[in-house]
Amino acid sequence: MMDDSIRLERQRGDRALRAMVAIVTTILTVAALGITQSVFAPLSFALFIIAIVWPLQSRLQAWMPKLVALTLTMLTTVAVILGFAWVVTWGFARVAHYVVGEVPRLQIVYNQWDEWLEGHGIAVASLWVEHFNMGWLLRVFHRITIMANGALSFALIVVIYVILGLLEIDDAVRRLRSMRTRKLGIVLLAGGARTAIKFRRYMLVRSVMSVVTGIFVWGLIWLFGVPLAVEWGVIAFALNYVPFIGPLVATVLPSLFAAAQLAVWQDAILIFGCLNFIQFFTGNYLEPLIAGSVLSMSPFFMLFAIFFWTYLWGIPGTFIGVPIVIAMQTICEQHESSRWLADLLGGADSPRE
Repeated sequence: MMDDSIRLERQRGDRALRAMVAIVTTILTVAALGITQSVFAPLSFALFIIAIVWPLQSRLQAWMPKLVALTLTMLTTVAVILGFAWVVTWGFARVAHYVVGEVPRLQIVYNQWDEWLEGHGIAVASLWVEHFNMGWLLRVFHRITIMANGALSFALIVVIYVILGLLEIDDAVRRLRSMRTRKLGIVLLAGGARTAIKFRRYMLVRSVMSVVTGIFVWGLIWLFGVPLAVEWGVIAFALNYVPFIGPLVATVLPSLFAAAQLAVWQDAILIFGCLNFIQFFTGNYLEPLIAGSVLSMSPFFMLFAIFFWTYLWGIPGTFIGVPIVIAMQTICEQHESSRWLADLLGGADSPRE
């Protein structure tokens, strides 16, 4: 009897020790990922892009030399990315051109708002001079320059990773199949293949929801008679690919633009409210619901992934957070010992593929 009680206490102590080790390991891993952002963030983006474009690369290299197929795949990928950048640039350039042409009228609107606010005890002019002076503009320009340089370096590293990854993916598959621990190789191969499929589904869902968001924004702004409805719809479509940050920009900017255009301030507030409702409904309800159904993932954990990886890696983490959780869940599904984590991340009644 004494031996059984001692054995039971030892088992409880072992479980508590394993739990503590798991918690400490998780904390250290998260801290390491935050410290090594410059290494793992571009690598994560590269793996995501490789998973998206690999079917094109595979089909092309089936009937042409591998390097030619790689060149065509990279040209297509770069063309899509540049096309996206052009869409955003076109929308903002059209808005900026319109604003420049409307400067005299906007100055009158600003003076009216300034007089109204000063009449209610809010000195806008003094605040503007105090905070938005030449020094502030220089600091903003400096920050934008640093961000642009960082984004360029980030993109260059991602492109290099993608090229090397596409060149080595066949060799990597062969190495995994010939691993001594054959079971681990099978798990990684099956998990990687299914993760790539889910990545493509995720991007399809996000593209559809971006189109829906753009159409809703265009329709709302057109309905209120605000100029540049098409441009704001296009901007909302493009920025919707960046969770939370993009929709925030796509909501605030057209609202300020509408406030400057409309004579009735209540209409501007109504537009702001409607735009926020559109972004909330599509981004926080409809998209997680559809994506969670298609990807067999919990909408709650998808939302948590965006916040968590945004905190850890900033704007890159905002975009790549959900794909990382998709990869974790899919790979954990492949082995019995880790399937509990996949079930935890999965949505309610998520079907097994």
